[in-house]
Amino acid sequence: MTRSAPRRRLATVALVVDDYDRAKAFYCDVLGFECLADSSLEGDKRWLVVAPKGAAGAALLLARADGEAQTQAIGNQTGGRVGFFLETDDFARDRATFLANGVQFLEEPRREVYGTVAVFADLYGNRWDLIEPAP
Repeated sequence: MTRSAPRRRLATVALVVDDYDRAKAFYCDVLGFECLADSSLEGDKRWLVVAPKGAAGAALLLARADGEAQTQAIGNQTGGRVGFFLETDDFARDRATFLANGVQFLEEPRREVYGTVAVFADLYGNRWDLIEPAP
């Protein structure tokens, strides 16, 4: 009898933010993500999940910092490395839209073996790659 491998997927990644509404506005209004869930939890916490429109990949749980250690991690959750990778089917279109919306790119676009890429910073300074994969 053969056993099939477990079916798993990375569904959601927590991103520590300073304010729910400010983070939601950035990801939805500036980057064009959609809000998948925004529910009140106990106390003043929320279950706030966003993802690129039409995306089949992982979503972001925008989690407001709770305590000093989490507050200090805002904007530096990956120690200054690129920690998030946003794939697109049209690099030039999305880069132009992001620039028009005030997104700061930290470098000029470059071509790599895996595609066209440039690093940008989110509202908090977290580093993201905008990538159009190579055909």
